[in-house]
Amino acid sequence: MTETNETIDLMMNHTSVRNFTEEAIEPKDLEKILKAAQMASTWKNFQSYSVIVVESQAQKDAIYEFQPQKSIKNCAAYLVFVGDLNRAQKAVELDQGNFQPQGIESLLITSVDAATAGQNALLAAESLGYNGVMVGLIRDQSSEISKVLNLPDYTYPIFGIALGKAARLNKVKPRLPLEATAFKEKYVEQTSETIEKYDQVQEEYAGNRRLNKWSERIVDQWGQPEISASTENLKAKKLLFN
Repeated sequence: MTETNETIDLMMNHTSVRNFTEEAIEPKDLEKILKAAQMASTWKNFQSYSVIVVESQAQKDAIYEFQPQKSIKNCAAYLVFVGDLNRAQKAVELDQGNFQPQGIESLLITSVDAATAGQNALLAAESLGYNGVMVGLIRDQSSEISKVLNLPDYTYPIFGIALGKAARLNKVKPRLPLEATAFKEKYVEQTSETIEKYDQVQEEYAGNRRLNKWSERIVDQWGQPEISASTENLKAKKLLFN
């Protein structure tokens, strides 16, 4: 039997939580969560992200108005992870450089930096007895959320994490089989059979709950043109060429 440890057990038992009690997050715990986020891997130590910590109900309600996810409204703290090249602008100008942030590479750098920090934050929160869920749908209202958070040029919202004490815990959601996502030496393209089998696994997990098939949710995402909100906001924030 393969040995495990406390850290791996924590990861393996992760489940998204969208319903929270009214219990607050202790300030010292929130600081630990944010410091753990800071220690995530980051491209060349640029730390090209920022975190907006939203705890007031008024500000949570303001975000909820544009993205009505119940987890945003009833969580103890909502952390918004922001791709941030505003500091980079200051650094380039300090050294009399020509600031050129536009392009896909900058977006990948900032997004990956934010994602690794976000995962650290969520794991740290879970290790302290809290729960949470990542919310990427804020990108659908990228411009409006940017205004609520007072985001300047060269910054953009990527995702949020709703944190608090779970009011209810679901069972761990099954993932694709490892052999369908991890390959030795070279990529192995999957067949439709992999999708059909996983649809069945997800259906069995859902039980009496009425959930769309996994493949149907994929169609909802990638079976139609992308929502233009993020692209338009990135252009407005001078991170994509018009």
